[in-house]
Amino acid sequence: MKYYTQDIDSVFSEVESQWSGLSQAEAEKRLAANGKNKLIEAEKPSLLSRFFDQLKDPMIIMLIVAAIISGVMAALEDESFADVFIIMIVVIINSVLGVYQENKAEQAIEALQKMTAATSKVMRDGKQKVVNSEDLVVGDVINLEAGDAVPADGRILFSASMKIEESSLTGESVPVNKFIDILNLENGDDVPLGDRKNMCYMGSTVVYGHGLAVITHTGMKTEMGKIATAISEAEAEITPLQKKLSELSNILTKLVIGICVFIFGFTLIRTGNFSGAAVLNTFMIAVSLAVAAIPEGLVAVVTIVLSIGVTNMSHRQAVIRKLSAVETLGSAQVICSDKTGTLTQNKMTVVDSYGDDIHLLAQAMALCSDAELPTNEKSEIIGDAIGEPTECALVNYARSLSLNKNELKEKFPRVGEAPFDSMRKMMSTVHDSEERKFVQYTKGAPDEVIKKCTKVLRNGEVIPLTDTIRQEIFLANKEMAEQALRVLAAAMKPLESLPETFEAADMENDLIFLGLTGMIDPIRPEVIPAIIECRDAGITPVMITGDHKDTAVAIAKQLGIIKDASEAVTGSQLNDISDEQFLKDIEKISVYARVQPEHKVRIVKTWKKKGMVTAMTGDGVNDAPSIKSADIGVGMGITGTDVTKNVADMVLADDNFATIVSAVEEGRRIYDNIIKVIQFLLSSNASEVLSVFFASLMGFQILKPVYMLWINLITDSFPALALGIERAEGDLMKRKPRDPNAGIFSDGVGFGVAYQGVLVTIITLAAYFIGHFMESGRWEITQSADGMTMAFLSMSMAEIFHAFNMRSRHNSIFAMKYHNKYLYAAMILSLILTSTVIFIPALAKAFEFEPISFNEYIVAMALAFSMIPAVELIKLIQRKTRKQKI
Repeated sequence: MKYYTQDIDSVFSEVESQWSGLSQAEAEKRLAANGKNKLIEAEKPSLLSRFFDQLKDPMIIMLIVAAIISGVMAALEDESFADVFIIMIVVIINSVLGVYQENKAEQAIEALQKMTAATSKVMRDGKQKVVNSEDLVVGDVINLEAGDAVPADGRILFSASMKIEESSLTGESVPVNKFIDILNLENGDDVPLGDRKNMCYMGSTVVYGHGLAVITHTGMKTEMGKIATAISEAEAEITPLQKKLSELSNILTKLVIGICVFIFGFTLIRTGNFSGAAVLNTFMIAVSLAVAAIPEGLVAVVTIVLSIGVTNMSHRQAVIRKLSAVETLGSAQVICSDKTGTLTQNKMTVVDSYGDDIHLLAQAMALCSDAELPTNEKSEIIGDAIGEPTECALVNYARSLSLNKNELKEKFPRVGEAPFDSMRKMMSTVHDSEERKFVQYTKGAPDEVIKKCTKVLRNGEVIPLTDTIRQEIFLANKEMAEQALRVLAAAMKPLESLPETFEAADMENDLIFLGLTGMIDPIRPEVIPAIIECRDAGITPVMITGDHKDTAVAIAKQLGIIKDASEAVTGSQLNDISDEQFLKDIEKISVYARVQPEHKVRIVKTWKKKGMVTAMTGDGVNDAPSIKSADIGVGMGITGTDVTKNVADMVLADDNFATIVSAVEEGRRIYDNIIKVIQFLLSSNASEVLSVFFASLMGFQILKPVYMLWINLITDSFPALALGIERAEGDLMKRKPRDPNAGIFSDGVGFGVAYQGVLVTIITLAAYFIGHFMESGRWEITQSADGMTMAFLSMSMAEIFHAFNMRSRHNSIFAMKYHNKYLYAAMILSLILTSTVIFIPALAKAFEFEPISFNEYIVAMALAFSMIPAVELIKLIQRKTRKQKI
C-alpha cells in the first residue's frame, strides 16, 4: 500500500492498529514474527581469513613456490635454508602488514559511528512508554518531538508544526513541513520520496514541533533498508592498482616459467650431460633465474608505500579503509559529489536582506522564532544558535548585527503567539514592550505576509503600502529567489494592549512591512579552489543532489561546476533519457537535481561505461549504493550515516571537500612513486636475469641465487622504499589523469625497464671480466672468484645509483629543487651492508665471496656510478625528442 495516498483510517486498517496503539502482547507477537527493527549487518571476516586473503596475490604465490623449490634444493644439496627463510619472512611481514592496516582502518571507522534512535516513545496498551527502537513493530504509534531520530518508516497521524530533517535520505538541506493530508497522484505518477510530506522515514530527525505517526515499515523493509539491500547487490570493484599489479604478476609468471624452461633445456642440450648431478646443477641455474626474475621486495614495498600514504592522509583528516583506496582516488577522472554537507556547509545562513531598518528587521526575525543561543553557567554564549535550521539562521543573523537573542528576550519577553502553520505559512509572536505597550512580530512566506500588510517602514516613518512599493518588494523577492535563496518576510504591529485572543485570523492583519531576508545553505569557501584544482588536474566534478533544480544550479554556478542551467537535469528528466542517449550526453551534464538513490547508481555506472575511473562522495544513506558502485567511495565522518561509512573506501573525518583534492594529490603522488618503484625494481631484476642468462650461455656462473636474493631484498628494497616516499613533482596536479586502460608498462615504463636493465647488465658483465683480468691478467671466458665478487658489487651499487635516476622518470635529477634524504640514507645503508658481506671474513665465507683489492673495489664502484650519467643522457634525448614532436 502507498500509505501517503490513503487516509488515516485506511492506514490503521491496513496495519491493524488504532490511535491508542498496540497491546504489549500483540507487539511482542509481531516482533517474534517479523524480527527486530534494524538493518542486517554484514558479517566481518576474521583476522585469519584476512591473512589468507593476503596470500592470494599471484606475486605472493610465486614467492611461496620459489621458497618451496629453494627448500627442496637446499635439502638435496645439504646447504643453508637462508633463501627459504628470507622469502617466507617477506611473505609473512607483507601479509601481516596488510591485515594490520585494514583492521586499524576498520577500528577507526567504528570509532566514527554513533548509535541513533536508541529508544523511542511509543503507545502500548493505551499508554506512552519508552522502548528500544529495535523492538518497534508495524502498527506501533510513536510520539515524535524535536530532537528525536525517526526510528522507522511511518504515516503521520498528527503534526503540530512538525519539521523533519531528511537530508541524509533525500539530499534536501531544508527541513520538510509535515502534515496529515492525503497526497493525490497526478497522471498516475508516483510521489518522489522528498515530497511525501505525510510520511516519516528511518534515518531522519525531527527538528521542530511534534507529532504522532503509525509505523508502516520496519528494519530492512524501510526506505533505508531498501538502500541497504541495494548496497548488498552492488558489486565491489578492484582498484586500478590491483588490476595493474595482477597484470604484472601474470607477465612475470609467464616470463619466469619461459626463461627457466629455456635455460634448463638449452643447458642440458649444450652440455650433452644428462647425469643426475648435471640435471640438478642445471635446475639450480634455472632456480637462480627464477629468483632473479621475481622482484621479492615489490609487494612489500608497494604495501609499505601505500601504508605511509594512509598515514599521510590521516594527518589530513581522511580515514583510509583499504590500502589502495587513496591511489585509486588519485587515478579518478570523475568525482560525483553530494551537495548538502559536502559542497555546502549544511547550515542555513542569511546572505541577503531588503528593508529600511535592517536592525529592526533582524530583531523581528529573531524574536519571532524558537531558536536559542546556547550559554554556559556564566550566561556566556558558547556557540551558534540551536533549533530549526531556518530559525537558527535568523538568530545568528541578528547576532551578527550585535543583537543578542537572549538579551532581546529579556527586553521584549514573549507573552503570546500564533504558531507557524503550513497552511497560512506564517508565525506571529506578541512581546511586552516599553511603557506597558506591546508589539507583534510576524514572519513567513513573502507572498502571504505582504497580503496582510497595509503599511511599510520607509526612512524611519510608517507610510501606506502602495502598489508601486508592493511591486518593488516583489521584485526584490524575485531577485533573491533567482539566486536560489530561501526568502522570508517580516512585519510588525504596535499594540496598545494585549489582544483578546491569539488566533491568527485576529492577529495577522493591518501589519507594517519591515523587509525580507534571503538565506541559503552556503558553499564551503574552500570548495571553489578545490574545484579549480580538480579541473586543472583533468578531473570532472559532478554535483548530485536531492534539492530543487534552481537551488542546485545556483550553487553549482557559484562553485564553478557549470556555466548555465543547460548543464543540469532533474531526476524525472533523467528517467526520460534512454541508456544509449545518456551514455552519449553524460559528459554534457554536471548537475543532477531532485534525484533518487537509483539515479545516483545509474550516473556512476554510466560514467564507468565511458571508461572513466569514478569516485562518489556523500554523507547520506541515499549515497551509499552509488558509493559502493563507484571505483572509490568517499564518505563523510561527521554528518555521514553509519551505512555510508561502512561501504566507503575512504571517510573524510572533517567532511571537507577540499580534503578530497588533497587525497587526489596524495593518490597521484603515490601512484607516480609506485610506477617509479616498479620501473626501478623491474629494471634491476631484468639486469639480473640478463646477466645470469648471458653468463649461462657463455658457460660460467656470474651470480649465485643467494646473491640475487640479497640484492632484491636488501640492496633494492631500501632505495625502492625511499623512492616510494619521494615528494610530488611540481607538475603533478597539472597532468591529466592516467588512462585507466593503459598497461603498467605504458608511458615509457616498458622501454625504461628494458634499456636500464641492459645498462646494468653491461656494467655487471664488464665488472666480471675486468675483475677476472685484474685477478689473472688474462681476458678469457671462464669462472672467476674476483670477477663474481666485483660483478655483485657493481650490480648492487649500480642499482642504488640508478635509484637516484628514478627520482623523476622524465626530468633531470640535477634540476630537482629538493633532496630526498631517505634515498641518501638508503644509499649509505645499502653501501655499508653490501661492503660488509664482502669484507667481513665470516660473512664473506658464508656468501662465498673472494676478497678483492682496494683497486678492484674502486673500479667496481666507478662502473656502478656510470649508471647515473648514462640514464641522464638518455632522458635528455627523450625530452628533446618529445619537444620536437610537440
